[in-house]
Amino acid sequence: MREKYFDWIKILGFIGVFLALYLLWEQFFHPAFQPCNISSTVNCNATITGPLAKTLGVPTPLIGLAGYLIILFAAFKKKAGLVMGMAFFGLSFCLYIAFRELIQLRVICPVCVACQLDMISVFIFGVLLNIHHKDLQTAP
Repeated sequence: MREKYFDWIKILGFIGVFLALYLLWEQFFHPAFQPCNISSTVNCNATITGPLAKTLGVPTPLIGLAGYLIILFAAFKKKAGLVMGMAFFGLSFCLYIAFRELIQLRVICPVCVACQLDMISVFIFGVLLNIHHKDLQTAP
């Protein structure tokens, strides 16, 4: 069962890397065609050019990319504790971004929502992985 959890975390990690790279690409290259810019309320502008573009001076998508890469590393190395720690940090970061987007800026970034759902899933699998790991340690 542990292997399946790690496999799902790897898949979700790759999805997260792809989403973060997409946001980075939009942030650095500002392409003419931006498929996630649907309306003034549903768009990625807050994340790529607006107030959420940087967190502590670092491009916000780059923080997400680093987090997903560490999660992938942890999943491949089967480090359940590191997966859980990064998933907790990632989920906290995603909730912060969601709060800023929805409550303060009143926008919805479709790619950010996908990242948030992805990180929630990583967190759930991380919890299951660690529960299963503890059950194996306490088994007679």
